[in-house]
Amino acid sequence: MQSPRLENGIVVGTGSDKYQSRNPIARYAISQLLGTIEQFASFCDPSSILEVGCGEGQVTRRLLAATTANIQATDLSESLVRDAAQNLGINPRVNFSQLNIYDLEGERYKSELVVCCEVLEHLDRPEEGLRRLAAVAGDFAVLSVPREPNFRVLNFLRGQHFSALGNAPGHVQHWSARSFLKFLAPEFEVLQVRALLPWTVVLARPKAKS
Repeated sequence: MQSPRLENGIVVGTGSDKYQSRNPIARYAISQLLGTIEQFASFCDPSSILEVGCGEGQVTRRLLAATTANIQATDLSESLVRDAAQNLGINPRVNFSQLNIYDLEGERYKSELVVCCEVLEHLDRPEEGLRRLAAVAGDFAVLSVPREPNFRVLNFLRGQHFSALGNAPGHVQHWSARSFLKFLAPEFEVLQVRALLPWTVVLARPKAKS
């Protein structure tokens, strides 16, 4: 296992190469996660997508396959944005840029579908991050986080992040499926929930503000 990737003292990648894992259980779990995100995106049939936390572009690739939308793919990490652009190559439907979730505002980032996977658990101020997502989600949002304590237990059992009792580097928030839905409630109406092993994936609609 590689060391976590750090930029300006912030963990921007765990170095676990989860998308390239040869472990059949891990590969199945990842396929379930990516497949669910793809299904939700296809159901929404958006013309525009904002992806917050694109990482190396694995989810972006699925969004391209599942929709005909134009995609703004963003990440806090400059190096991950470069990796994603290199991995996907030139595509007229995708624009990659470096962006902090706390800087989301205004019509510039407004999109019919917002996708934010494996991000909220890293935030010191997750409620603010959630408000920012709701403000730019036009019709739908697809949100996912590790499902705890399953995520840490599975990491621990396979010898990952052993000294931290299975907690992945940079994970400062921990939600069960139920507590994640409670966290979303002030900003989003939940439409569908998939409690996968070991993630919670939600299709939601932003609540109208009075």
